[in-house]
Amino acid sequence: MNKAVHNGDDATGSDTPPDPATGSRETTPAPGDDDVWSGTWVAQRLGVELTGDDGLPQLLGLALRRNPKRAHLLVSHVLGKHVPQTPSVVHGYGHTLGRRVRELLGDELTRTAVVLGYAETATALGHSVADGIDAAPYLHSTRRPVPGVAPAGGFEESHSHATAHLLLPEDPALLAGDGPLILVDDEFSTGNTVLNTIRALHERYPRDRYVVVALVDMRSAADQGRLTEFAHEIGARVDLVTAARGTVHLPEGVLEKGQALVAEHEHRANTAAEAAHQPPAETAQTAQDALIPDGTLPDTAPGTVTRVPLHWPAGLPDGGRHGFTPAHRERLEAATPAMGARLAEALPSGARRVLVLGFEELMYAPLRLARELETTLDGVDVRFSTTTRSPVLAVDDPGYAIRSRLVFPAHDNPADGPGERYAYNVAGAHFDAVVAVVDSTADTPALHAPDGLLARLADHTPHVLLAVVPSHVPEPPHTPATPGARTAMLPEPLRGPAFSSYAPEDVGWLLQDLSDVTLEAPTEEREEAIQSGGAHYAESLPVEYQPSDQYQHLFHAALATSATRIAQAVGVVTETVLTERSPRPVLVSLARAGTPVGVLMRRWAQHRHGLDLPHYAVSIVRGRGIDANALRWLADHHDPSDVVFVDGWTGKGAITRELADAIRQFEHDHQVSGFDPEIAVLADPGSCVRTYGTREDFLIPSACLNSTVSGLISRTVLRADLVGPDDFHGAKFYRELAGADVSTAFLDAISARFPEVADTVTAAVKELLAGDRSPTWAGWAAVERISEEYGIHDVNLVKPGVGETTRVLLRRVPWKILARAGAAADLDHVRLLAEQRGVPVEEVPELPYTCVGLIHPKYTRGATGADGKAVAL
Repeated sequence: MNKAVHNGDDATGSDTPPDPATGSRETTPAPGDDDVWSGTWVAQRLGVELTGDDGLPQLLGLALRRNPKRAHLLVSHVLGKHVPQTPSVVHGYGHTLGRRVRELLGDELTRTAVVLGYAETATALGHSVADGIDAAPYLHSTRRPVPGVAPAGGFEESHSHATAHLLLPEDPALLAGDGPLILVDDEFSTGNTVLNTIRALHERYPRDRYVVVALVDMRSAADQGRLTEFAHEIGARVDLVTAARGTVHLPEGVLEKGQALVAEHEHRANTAAEAAHQPPAETAQTAQDALIPDGTLPDTAPGTVTRVPLHWPAGLPDGGRHGFTPAHRERLEAATPAMGARLAEALPSGARRVLVLGFEELMYAPLRLARELETTLDGVDVRFSTTTRSPVLAVDDPGYAIRSRLVFPAHDNPADGPGERYAYNVAGAHFDAVVAVVDSTADTPALHAPDGLLARLADHTPHVLLAVVPSHVPEPPHTPATPGARTAMLPEPLRGPAFSSYAPEDVGWLLQDLSDVTLEAPTEEREEAIQSGGAHYAESLPVEYQPSDQYQHLFHAALATSATRIAQAVGVVTETVLTERSPRPVLVSLARAGTPVGVLMRRWAQHRHGLDLPHYAVSIVRGRGIDANALRWLADHHDPSDVVFVDGWTGKGAITRELADAIRQFEHDHQVSGFDPEIAVLADPGSCVRTYGTREDFLIPSACLNSTVSGLISRTVLRADLVGPDDFHGAKFYRELAGADVSTAFLDAISARFPEVADTVTAAVKELLAGDRSPTWAGWAAVERISEEYGIHDVNLVKPGVGETTRVLLRRVPWKILARAGAAADLDHVRLLAEQRGVPVEEVPELPYTCVGLIHPKYTRGATGADGKAVAL
């Protein structure tokens, strides 16, 4: 085989590629006037000359960089980065280059090829090349380190504003094959980037064939020779496939002249900003951001910002940062029409010019969404471009490629620290709407800040839509079972509708179905057995009574009153988990009170960040611990450090302590580590945890009912004759109560309030994270005091808080209710239940909880209330 560089006419061409879907060859003009080349301004002032193929000016313009390494920037008109372009043109160029690569390699070599794109500008181009090749997996470099993912390589980009590239494939074998490696970049100038890449990868994964793909080959003759020598040096063949060729001729001293021009124009912009009395955000760095083509600042009210849930397919990568296979491509293509339809429905009626704006490395997913809108929206001019970290001077001149610039702070907590980010040629482009597409890592308070990207966009368009794609986090490698550990196979989680009325994606129940077993016993019999020590509360179930019409009305009234407060608490606890615990947490709710909260947290993560979080429900039993087999299943399928245990509320903190002890014992017995026993709760009135939505003691309506607000699932059961050593704990599915089920209505009522509490949640989380959240265990101290004051002498018979008090009235034999003086609406349902069960309510001043339920301490059959009479609900 002749191992040398092949870059003859057969591998390059200047024809505009046809779009694969339409066959169109039209390229939208550059940002300058149609009869003015968008490189004229730079060429005239710096003496820079662009020569080459006839179609080169249609592909490239020129701008000045705020970069100490290279004065000029070749601005592509068809890349979808700095210049808004029709999506079919952007995708069409890459797709056509990919087809030419396939023709060059042939079917046999194509089947073993891997495509590697460069961050940040060429990530979508590389994807599109892979689309054209059709059968090749794709990976792009990244400047974003991902915790837990070991780099498979890295290299430097010598002329870039940000140079360090990482390769983070989810499958380490992706780069280890010996098939052709196809390297895709927007321009091929000095060749240094490709040389650095091939040298780094060839040392670890040598191969015989490389193909370099670029929109334009702009190397000098000397640089072309360097690549030829390098190919001979490593003993491999290197082919070159480009859409056009040319050369940039730079006069002596161009770097210094360029820097002087940048300084001059930024000073001029700063002076203009001061004269216009602009706010500080529109100073030297940003004065030109708001310029429209006539050089004036728009005098319009800020536009609206609306979040649009995409319903991104679960488990589908957001792009090629960790690898994107042909199977992933098929899933994306199948899901894109529905996601595009959601965006189209959210666009304002009458919109005729729409920009889909991607985010730095996240280019391909927004491009495909933009392509879908372009295809389906008749009479709408859809464009695509992307934000960037590259600083470029903006000059409002038809002969200059960057006419305007928006500046905003980085909003993805970058590893190299805070800094400015940019969106070019958006201001002054008269878009009726901008669809900003970011990944969930970048959906941070900085994105929504007054000087953030969304606010900057809203200054220049009447409608901003935000679509969030879940940031793909690779699953940790499977850890083999520990020698000596129990190896019995555990079943997969139970899901609705076969088990529970929840949707199958809402929760997986790590339980066994005991629906056919009679487990219910009258409340009085259960209480007698529990207090006498004859049985544990988890060995039987209370009878699931249908609530009265009056009580159901009370539930719905309480839900209407508290839905907003609950929605805010859900948002706060979820944001705290995402910030402090894991960017991709595995939610594990403590069945069953924690399960509605887990579903709501999952819904918030989907609504706010586009995340599709896994959620499971497990059993924990006071005095018996957590289901060890459920923990074993979780450790086999997920990284334990990502697991976040979820419950509804804390009372005195007994379950909090129970969980910590159980986790400690499990890790000792099974030699598994990483589980964090800290529970995340909706409400923490007992001050028992650090992760909570609120510490107020108020009515959470799910506490008002039993199974009919918890997916029709009973409380969990642990009995030796039913639960073996390799079984999950059990529970029942009460299908017969479907007519009274309000589980979904409860979730929907609260989820509907998510949009209105978003800003409040952002502020609350910021304040919460800055404060001291150390548990004080005030609830436990109060329970011990009440136990002694009322002669009970057993803290297990004191149930503090609205939720626990409700449980006492529904399931146990109540003695009396202590109510904080002045508590009103939050106790309406408690007073109703107490009246029905003949239980006195005693008002107590300075009670740390809204109410406390006391279980009868000296139980005799029938002693359900002060008068010894049982009252059925």
